[in-house]
Parts: sequence; structure tokens; C-alpha cells
Amino acid sequence: MMGFLIGVAAGIVLGTISGLVPGIHVNTMAGGLLAVQTALIPVFGPEMVAAAMVAALITHTFLDSIPSTFLGIPNPDTALSVIPSHALCLEGKGEEAVRIAALGSAGGFIAGIPVAIALLIVAPHIQNAVDWAVGIIITSVAAFLVLWSESPAHALVVFLASGLLGIFTFHFGFLCISPLGSSGMLMPLLSGLFGISILMVSGSGKVPEQQFSGLSLPRSTLVRGGFAGTAAGVVVGWLPGFSNATANAVIAAGTPYGRDPREYIFATSAANTVNAVVGLAAFAAIARTRNGVMVALSSIEVPPLGTLVLAAALAACCAYLVTVMLAGSAWRLGGIDKKVFNRGVIAFMVVLTCLLAGFFGLFILLLATMTGLVPRLLNVSQLFCMGAIMVPVIMFSFGITVL
Repeated sequence: MMGFLIGVAAGIVLGTISGLVPGIHVNTMAGGLLAVQTALIPVFGPEMVAAAMVAALITHTFLDSIPSTFLGIPNPDTALSVIPSHALCLEGKGEEAVRIAALGSAGGFIAGIPVAIALLIVAPHIQNAVDWAVGIIITSVAAFLVLWSESPAHALVVFLASGLLGIFTFHFGFLCISPLGSSGMLMPLLSGLFGISILMVSGSGKVPEQQFSGLSLPRSTLVRGGFAGTAAGVVVGWLPGFSNATANAVIAAGTPYGRDPREYIFATSAANTVNAVVGLAAFAAIARTRNGVMVALSSIEVPPLGTLVLAAALAACCAYLVTVMLAGSAWRLGGIDKKVFNRGVIAFMVVLTCLLAGFFGLFILLLATMTGLVPRLLNVSQLFCMGAIMVPVIMFSFGITVL
């Protein structure tokens, strides 16, 4: 039991670091644990390493809302949510945005447990049919997003342009050679599309004083956001080829982030955590590894599923408290010049890209930033830049290799 608790505590720390520091993914933390397992297992037992991996995964889904809200820096899991979250921050409501995200993740975890149990029973019997239909499902989702937009022609232009950029990035991703010894091609791609391109035109003036006066979340918002987030999380957590970024795009079709940013933040945060829970169920039921943490977990002696769920539950409780506590530091942003602040964040992204993806990563960042400015010129939603992820996934689903 002591090794298990130490593992949960270590996972919470690692997940907090990966959630707060842009460019560091929880998969990296799981890989690090895997690298030192030979030293940890004889002392603490195999349960310690497994509990740490699962706890880190769950904790990351809570904490990753903070850099997107306060800095406007996207990550692969919550790329689109940076737009409404950072917008609320610039209205002086950054703490509220983070608290809503934390509440969404907590709700997603609670909803994800019974859904995962149901999938454990049913899904193995229908998995072959589901795998066959993935390409059709993703294509249908993309078509729905474009056709139901205010300007389908312009939306299609942005979707295809970003899709070509995504294909280019995935195809030549091996050129993203990091001085640190690891590659991170998604970081410059998403930072350009949803980070720098938005910060460049976000205006000037002072960051408003950050004040928290409660959550503005009617019950109807919680119900709609919770249902949408849970459904999207189940889809991306179980079906091959989908990602949280795809879920964000689907949710945006039913809950436009410009019309109801709070519901969108709640829904995408719930989807992010549900995805993690369902991914664990997929690993247990059909031995499918939906993320890097599950890949790492498959390389060690895995304890019973109940033990992993307990580690996840403890991590969720602690992560919620840590996220809310850190959200209380939002007041420090008040009075900062937005133009200077945005320039500092952009400079940080450029340096981080250079460290994680090398000079080719900087080239991707430049192309992505230019592409990310196109939606504003055509007056369409930034949502359609998700073609950078969805088009390569569609091609892969139909057996067209872009890697």
C-alpha cells in the first residue's frame, strides 16, 4: 500500500509539471518512469510505477487548462479551448475559466467511470465493426462542420489549407530534430494555428484586474456541457484515429465557443478527462493503447484494473484542489500591458519550439502562424484550422499514409 500511495503522489507531481509547463506532455513523464522502472520496482513494487503513470495522466487533464487560460498557449489536447479561456482571462475572469475547466474535468471523471464499465462489457463484441467505420465517421464529422458553417466555401478553404499543412508536418516530422534529443512536431503546429496567430491580433491595453465572484454556470449549461463532453470523450477515447483535438472541433459545432465560452470550456475539459478514463478501459478490455501512457503501461506488470481506477480517483481529487488553488494566483496578471505580455509569450513559444523541434519546427511554426491568420481574413471560425489534425487522420483511416 505504501508503494501505491507513493506512486500516486509521484504521479500527481509529474502530471502537475506536465500540465503547467507548455511543451512537456504527460507521455514524456510516463516514458521517464519507464526508463527508471528497474530502480523503482525492486524498492516500491510494480504497483508504484503503474499508479504513478495513471495518476500523472489524470492530473495532467486538470492542470493543462492553466497555461491555455493565462498565457494563451495551446497544447495538443485542448488546442481550441485556448480561445474562450484566454478571452475570459482578458476580461478579468481567468480564475473563473480555470475553475470551470477543473469542474468539467471532475465531472468528466465521475461520468467516465460508469461509461467505461459499460464499454468494458459491450465494446469488445462490436470492436471490429467500429474499426471499419472510423474513416467514415471522421469524414462525416468534418463534412458536418464545414457544411453547417456560416460560410461553407471559406470554411472549406481554411480546413483544406490547414489540412495540407498538417500533412506536410506529419510527413516531414522527422526533420524536427530537438537539441534536447526528442521531437515535438505538434507543438509548433498548434502553437502557430491557435496561439501566436491569435495573440498577434488580440489588441493592446492593460490586462484587466482578475476578480472571481463565483461561477456563472446554470444547470442547463452543466447538463449540456457534461453530456457533450462525455460523448466526445468516449468517442476519442475508444475509437482509433481520434484525438482530443478532434473532440474539441466536434463540440464546437454544437457549442460555439464564441456564443457560450463557459459551456465550451466545461465540455472540452470533461472530454479531456473522459478520454483518459475510457482510454484506460480500452487498454484493459481489448489491449488497445490510445495514448503514450497506455503504451508505457503495457511495458510493465500491470496491477488489477481496480487498483488503477483507485489511483486515478485519488489523483482526480488532488488535481482538482491543486488546480483551484493555482487559479487563485490570477490576480497577479492584473495591470500588465497586453502587448508586452503577448510579445513575451510569443517569444517564449519561439524559444520552446526551437528547443523541442529545432529549426524545422520554427519553419512549421511560421507556416502555422500564417495559416492561423487566414480565418480572420475570411471571417470564419478558427475551428476550421483543426483540418491540420483531422485531414491527416482521415487519410490514415482510409489507409493513405502521410507519415
